Amino acid sequence: MNFIELATQRSSVRNFATIPVEKEKLLQVLEAARIAPSAANFQPWQFIVITEPELLRLIYPLYPREWLRSAPIIIVALGDHSKGWHRGKDDKDYTEIDLAIAIDHMTLAATELGLGTCWICNFDTEKLMDFFNLPDNMEPIALIPVGYPGVMKKPVKIRKSLEQIVLWNDFEV
Repeated sequence: MNFIELATQRSSVRNFATIPVEKEKLLQVLEAARIAPSAANFQPWQFIVITEPELLRLIYPLYPREWLRSAPIIIVALGDHSKGWHRGKDDKDYTEIDLAIAIDHMTLAATELGLGTCWICNFDTEKLMDFFNLPDNMEPIALIPVGYPGVMKKPVKIRKSLEQIVLWNDFEV
């Protein structure tokens, strides 16, 4: 499939099948993050891959939605603020932007492999930091559940038109 088809097919999966994810596929998803671009190529990220059922049970309460319990894998995406590129003029930290690019690479790679993902940012970051004993420079940015999609209604994607989002200097759409 071409890129536009892939990007259109990707959606947030909130129900996972009980099918185990092959390690080769998980490694391909992680490889997509590894090769993602970052500002000044600093790659200010790390990923914790949780597959053990006991550890998963301890993570679920950090985002207490019942559907998350169906995820066989959760990837914790960490931004390392001590390694991120900072813009000189105003010291803007690009760690979160870089990590967002890496996460997007992962979600698209997962989709291409027939896997589902969801991007979760509304979780208890303090408890997660305590759980993994993370230093202050390592910020948990997102939880990414990964697995084969279960039965769910296909979401209807409503997107703005190009005319609504693109400002042209001297062209018209």
